[in-house]
Amino acid sequence: MALKGVLLDADSLGEDIDFSGLQAELDQLIIYDQTSPDQVTERIATADIVFSNKVPITRETLTATSDLKLICVLATGMNNIDLNAAAEQNIIVSNAIAYGTNSVAQHTLMLMLMLATQQARYSKSVHNGAWNNSPFFCLMDHPVIELAGKHLVITGSGVLGSKVAQLAEAFDMKVSFSARPGSEEQDSRPSLDALLPDADFLSLHCPLTPQTLNLLDKERLKKARPGLMVINCARGGIVNETDILQALRAGSISGYATDVLTEEPPRNGNILLDALQDDLNLIVTPHNAWITQAARQNIVNQAKQAVIRLKNA
Repeated sequence: MALKGVLLDADSLGEDIDFSGLQAELDQLIIYDQTSPDQVTERIATADIVFSNKVPITRETLTATSDLKLICVLATGMNNIDLNAAAEQNIIVSNAIAYGTNSVAQHTLMLMLMLATQQARYSKSVHNGAWNNSPFFCLMDHPVIELAGKHLVITGSGVLGSKVAQLAEAFDMKVSFSARPGSEEQDSRPSLDALLPDADFLSLHCPLTPQTLNLLDKERLKKARPGLMVINCARGGIVNETDILQALRAGSISGYATDVLTEEPPRNGNILLDALQDDLNLIVTPHNAWITQAARQNIVNQAKQAVIRLKNA
């Protein structure tokens, strides 16, 4: 079976990715750095396999193809593909699963440690010259806590949530998993509402669904203890950004660290980015928890396996 592949957005994976293993499974692989929506139809018209990270592939585009057999999504989320249209045309759609577990888990622990040790605020103090003018050898303006003995609640008990739990337990933390949002009655685990009053940390690792949209909002934050610190390495919409910023300013919670925002990239600005100028225990990273080279290479390796499955079918 002669196979032609087209990669639509190689730049989204970075410059240090090895595509040789993927190329070895194909007769031809055309690699585009980027693809705009109006270029998709032409570029995939004669392809057998399409590789796309974030480029949308619509029903209109799919109906214009004749040879397409497989779409490899170079990510976990498949919301950029019209899955119904693909199914109607017997086009297989595969995605990357658990490719960045170690990468995201270590980023989560990094954010947790930075919140616990107030590193963002201390770094800002050093930058502003506070240490130079300190009356003694260190700065102690912001309270620092130890992870040992603290209660971590995790929402999302998949491979990633379980890896975060393993790392947290190495710091002697107590770890609890909350029930799946929206399925509390069928889940034997305590609900998030039941766990929040005793939680020192909350780490989110669940998908964005109608059940998790604004999962952490003003009403739910009222149930948290004032010392709660929240880490979001899932999706921006799971946390109501206005509500959590208000809670942080009011001292209702003690810290918020997020790797995700409701709009990415935040071309129209974001209230959390504006608040970084203030004296808050607030950290925002640019959706880069997943970007270790090993994790990004794993995405391509999984795409290669999808091609091998197609060839052996």
